[in-house]
Amino acid sequence: MQELLRLFDQHGPLLVFLNVLVEQFGLPVPAVPSLLVAGMLAAQGQLVAWQVLLLAVLASGIANFSWFLAGRRHGMRVLGLMCRISLSPDACVRRTESVFTRWGLAALLVARFIPGLSAVSSPLAGAMGFGAGRFLLFDSVGTALWAGSAIGAGMLFHRQVDALIDTLSQIGGLAILVLAGLLALFIAWRWVERQRLLGFVRRHRIDVLQLRALLAAEAPPVVVDVRSQATRDLDPRRIPGARESDIEGVRALLADIPLDREVVLYCDCPNEASAARAARLLLKAGYQRVRALHGGLQAWEDQG
Repeated sequence: MQELLRLFDQHGPLLVFLNVLVEQFGLPVPAVPSLLVAGMLAAQGQLVAWQVLLLAVLASGIANFSWFLAGRRHGMRVLGLMCRISLSPDACVRRTESVFTRWGLAALLVARFIPGLSAVSSPLAGAMGFGAGRFLLFDSVGTALWAGSAIGAGMLFHRQVDALIDTLSQIGGLAILVLAGLLALFIAWRWVERQRLLGFVRRHRIDVLQLRALLAAEAPPVVVDVRSQATRDLDPRRIPGARESDIEGVRALLADIPLDREVVLYCDCPNEASAARAARLLLKAGYQRVRALHGGLQAWEDQG
């Protein structure tokens, strides 16, 4: 720990720049601890706070504008990629879409403070067609608020931060092992939850060819598009005749449908995550024949 502090004394601003850069590009390397330490060192006169803040905003801007351009060029495919590597498949995108629909680019002012929202806010802003200049303005102010609050906290509580570092130095490798163990337990819990969702999807799945055959039958199933409204606005493709609802409203949408009627749900997200969550709600409500479309809207499109 003392070696790390000496490294911060020599290259603190550069380390903060690199830490913020890799975190905003999506790697699980939180930057708040380094910002707190930088604030502590600034309070002790070993670093210049405004220089650290400027580098943090610059690093975040480089990463976030890159994601913004990727979202503008590739749209929802970028978000799908991000959610495929997420432990919470598409919940991050749904939450962010909801916030953007309500607040617009002003959501960027608080995005860095909210886990999950930060990761997808930049590509989503690009996919939703916001202007680059306005994005950079709101993103820079939001990053300055986030980084400035962490640096300010480090300066305000520099004695407590210094004492905590001394304690961790005395504990040595044990502290690192404890933190790593807690992180591993959290990841394992989220992984188990994800596997349970995937298992549910495999048991309640229908493919495109099966759905097309059912739609041609005398008693076709009820098809429901459970993508968010923001996603439907971005991507106007539909399965003909499909009803539309978000996950929370699907039960009310089907209030007039008999419980033994076949229901097929689709989304455009990794592993049919939204469709699976909606299917769970309907099965708990007593519906007997509920399935998610394998591959979602893209699979339907691929089949012509």
